Formats: sequence, C-alpha cells, structure tokens
Amino acid sequence: MRESVDVAIVGAGPYGLSLAAHLRAAGVPHRVFGEPMALWRSHMPAGMYLKSQGFASNLSSPRPGRTLEEFCRRTGRPYAPYGLPVPLQTFLDYGDWFQRCEVPDLEEVLVTAVAAAGGGYAVSLADGTDLLARRVVVAVGVQHFPHVPDPLTALPTELCSHVSRHTDLAAFAGRDVVVLGAGQSALESAALLHEAGATVRVLARRERVNWNGEPLALDRAWWQRLREPEAGLGSGWGTWFYSNRPDLFRHLPARERVRRARTALGPAGSSWLRPRVDGVVPVHPGHTLVSAEPRDGGVRLTARRADGHRITLTTDHVIAATGYRADVARLSFLDSRLRAGLRTVAGTPAVGGDFDSSAPGLYFVGPAVAPSFGPVMRFVYGADFAARVLARHLSAGARRSATVPVGAAR
Repeated sequence: MRESVDVAIVGAGPYGLSLAAHLRAAGVPHRVFGEPMALWRSHMPAGMYLKSQGFASNLSSPRPGRTLEEFCRRTGRPYAPYGLPVPLQTFLDYGDWFQRCEVPDLEEVLVTAVAAAGGGYAVSLADGTDLLARRVVVAVGVQHFPHVPDPLTALPTELCSHVSRHTDLAAFAGRDVVVLGAGQSALESAALLHEAGATVRVLARRERVNWNGEPLALDRAWWQRLREPEAGLGSGWGTWFYSNRPDLFRHLPARERVRRARTALGPAGSSWLRPRVDGVVPVHPGHTLVSAEPRDGGVRLTARRADGHRITLTTDHVIAATGYRADVARLSFLDSRLRAGLRTVAGTPAVGGDFDSSAPGLYFVGPAVAPSFGPVMRFVYGADFAARVLARHLSAGARRSATVPVGAAR
C-alpha cells in the first residue's frame, strides 16, 4: 500500500515553507516537497537585491524569532527594516536558516505528478515513490510562468533567453546585450551586465522609465502618515490596501482584480538602483518590439514608437526581462484532466477565501492566485497572510476528517 498523508505541499519557497511551519506548529500531518528557495537560488542573478523592504521580507512562522531581522542579528549582517536593500545572498541564507529551524523534515525531491484518486490525490515523486494525500497545496513560484514576447519566441536559446535563466550575468562580459523591459528586473539586470563588462542597452515599451521615490521618513508626523501610509508593498492608500487586505481584494469584480493584479506596483525601479542605470545605461523607451531575427551570429531587433518611427538594434543576445504570466496550463505536474476541470480566472486557478480551488482538497497559494487575492501574492510579504489563513482552514479540516482514511469514499 502507498503511504498516505493529510496534506502534501508542492513547493519549498517562502509560501511553502511558511505554510509548513504553521502546520507543524498546529500538529497537522503534512509533507513538503521541493528544492528550498529554488526560485531565488536558481532563477535570480548573483549580486541582485530584493525590491521589498527588510520588514516586508520575512517568512511566516507562528513562533517568535524567525524574522530576517533576527537572522541578521545572529549572523552579524547589516539590517534595517526600511531603507537598506536586502542582498539576495542574505535572503537565501535566511531562507535556509528558516527551513532548518521550522521545516526540518523538508523532502528535497520534486513532485512530478498530481492526480485525483479515491477522494484524495495521488502524488508521484521524482525518486519514483508515490503517496496518497487527502489534500494538496500547490505553492510553486513564478519560475513556472516566464513570459517572452511573441517576436522572440522563435529565436534559439543562444540568442535569446528569459532573465530567469541567469544566475551569473558576468558570463556576458565583453558581449553586446539588449535587455527588454522597464521593471526592476530589467533595470537591475542592465546594471549588473554593465558592471560585469558587457555593452548593454535597454529597450522598453513604456514611454519613460519610472523610478520609485526615496523611502519616506519613519518619524513623519501623524498627519503625513495618515495621508500616505507605509505598507509592505510600498506607500499610499492603494498600496496599503493591496498589502493588508487581500481578503477584501478578492471581493472586487473579476475583471478589476485581473487588471489590478497585472498593472499595480509597476513597472518601476527602486530609488537605490537609479544611480547605477540613469545616465549610465542607454535606454530606448516608448518602443514596441515588432520583429527579431537571427543575423550574422547575433540578433536584429526592430521596434516601433507610437508615432510610427522605427529603430533597428543589432546585438549578440537578447534578455527578456518581461515578467511572468501565471497560467494553470503550465503546471505540467498536475494531471491534464485535473487542470481542465479547474475553474479559472484569466487562466489562473480561481480560489475561495481559504485558497481552495474548485477541485475539492486542492489549494493554491502564491503568484498563481494574484488575480484572486491581489498583487501581494507576487511578493514574500503575502506569505504570512496565505500561511495563516490556509493553516487555520487545514487544521479545522484535519480535525473534522481525522477518522476518515485517505482513499475512502466521501
């Protein structure tokens, strides 16, 4: 007989690890699978910094003392809740420490298949083993959803790549690179490429590059804080709403949720990044990519402005820092019949207030549910809300079904 478990968590990033920490504290039988912090370790460039503030970069635990601040204090690293960028390596080391403390039973094996089976789910692992889970939580990151504009899709990988494929941009030293995009990822990649010795240009569809303002003073007067509150995703009442009330966001009309999830909070670069890009790296704003074709061992790009004027750029390589678009169809480890039966919103799983999908016992957290709970689900800051809400729900469900074996008819 196959092993069984109440809850199987697919993914060991901030959302999966946070949920596992809460389930462990609540005594809910669970297993969590995946490479710890895989998105951050294998799909982010060395030398980058988090865009989130220090206070907004915590994984979630019901126990005190598991914050980024505490980790930095213990290891003698610089930390500030606000105004000091968090290095990628510090965040990776913090995630590893959190995992060792809070999720010591993490199984570093990938889930290869999830299919409905006997009132629960059959879960297959890359090491050839299988188990039955009463409930499954999909907590994967954006590495499943890289978006590349249509004109680039036919180019070979040696000429074009998504930014998520690179952990060491120094490999482009001495080469000519065009970065496509105008958000933090594009602008920071351009800075890192330039600083590594590449010749780099940025091609952006936006009419101008936007930069976030300097951090607000923490000791502002009460009326200033009231007029422009500070929140996990930034400042202002709209951002405060996205940061703190995902429970209310989900009640907005579906079309409005989809629009805000895609357009809120960007694209823009952090204020601390601006001196490394502005006036340093050539930027071509207001240009939509029209075509891309191999030419003499490189790539010839044609882009058009709104007034019809066209420019042509020739480069050795194109890096598409063009974001991610969550789509349940790209979660290939989910059985095709299971995926086809899910109710969706803009291609993403439609979930209820407990992150429950239309398939009983199947849950989704993280970027895949941003059109349901808002842009906070794209950030580490959203892990606390998701972990607490879902852990509370799963704990109640565990008590109700404690006497029903996995696979039994319901």
